[in-house]
Amino acid sequence: MVGLVGLVAAAGCGTGSSTSSEPASDAPVVDGGAGGTPGKCPGTTPSPSTPGVEPAVATGLVVPQGFVIERIAQVPAARELAALPNGDLLVATNGATVYVVPNAENAGGAGSPVVFATVNDAPTQGVAFDAVTCTVFFGAQHGVYSASYEDGAVSVNPSKIASVRTGPVAPNSDGDVHSTTSVAVAKGVLYASVGSSCNACTEADGTRAVILQMGLDGSNVQTKATRIRNAIALTTNTDTGTLWAGNAGQDDLPKGHPYEFFDAVTLHPGVADYGWPECEENQVPYVPGADCAETVVPRVEFPAYSTLIGAAHYSPSHAGAHAFPSAQRGFFVAAHGSWHKANGVYSAPPFVALVPMNGDDPVTPVDWTNPSTQWSQFVGGFQSADGTSRSARPTGLAVGPAGSLFIADDQNGLVYRVRPQ
Repeated sequence: MVGLVGLVAAAGCGTGSSTSSEPASDAPVVDGGAGGTPGKCPGTTPSPSTPGVEPAVATGLVVPQGFVIERIAQVPAARELAALPNGDLLVATNGATVYVVPNAENAGGAGSPVVFATVNDAPTQGVAFDAVTCTVFFGAQHGVYSASYEDGAVSVNPSKIASVRTGPVAPNSDGDVHSTTSVAVAKGVLYASVGSSCNACTEADGTRAVILQMGLDGSNVQTKATRIRNAIALTTNTDTGTLWAGNAGQDDLPKGHPYEFFDAVTLHPGVADYGWPECEENQVPYVPGADCAETVVPRVEFPAYSTLIGAAHYSPSHAGAHAFPSAQRGFFVAAHGSWHKANGVYSAPPFVALVPMNGDDPVTPVDWTNPSTQWSQFVGGFQSADGTSRSARPTGLAVGPAGSLFIADDQNGLVYRVRPQ
């Protein structure tokens, strides 16, 4: 792993041109727009590419018996992921650049990453794809952008369709200003989650600490969830179309709290009020005098400081060549791990979890005395046994058309691929 990491480290956290190449000259470039053309992305046209790194087992990372995890691409500051129908993989970053890893589902190595889009509104860390309209969506600091897509395209020109963070930072902000926007799409509705401007405060900007919903052209923007601190892990149930969100909870509360949640946002009627910063968990007040009676109760809980940052649904009906066994399907959730340390030990480790599901119901109901009963670790080994150091930190997740699970790692600028052996 040292050789790969060394190459990425030299590029820093910018656009990382040293680890990618320009699009092949015969690759189509698709102009931006509010929507693509149905039928232009059946997944039958492979993308032109140059050879990338040879897949190599990600030594040190731990997956269940019968699976293998490999490093397949180098993308600096890799964040959220989106799989395309032809087996390509989109990789958003903490910079202005979104990359495409061509042929990421290849039996052998993927193609070398190339610049897919540039959105000068960094961080452009959110990305989602709508197969119905063949449209790619991007979430950036101050806006949501879209571009039409067709099979084989390795470059697009996004256009802004909606604005976020249109108001000021909270006047009582403690400086913990979140700048990321995540996006997801289902059933003709586009969702954008916008992080807060503080750890705990009352926002002055109605487009912060919310999940917005809108038309695919950015029209009719409405609030779907409010007082949700930083719902950076945003995905949909690919069978039901339900929007699910994983929230990075607030800091500096009693040890072990608040639990962090993963919840079915659109199953709540009207505007879902998650209560931050006054209410957490099962309508528990963390501010004296807070009224939590009308706040929603999340369906899945994780330990405090897990920092949920990516999620992907693995359908029970997925029939790709590398499809997972039925027992390893449901929602995969990436925990970035805490930045906090106590006596030199991180408060929470990074991991990728598997949440078994029955539709939109977790197989195991929530236990408010134990936030670790509803899920199991699917990928571990990101942190040393003594909790003092880390070799990697997972971010975005995606399930490819052939059934591979892709995992981004922003610490090393890598993309991993998990498959049954």
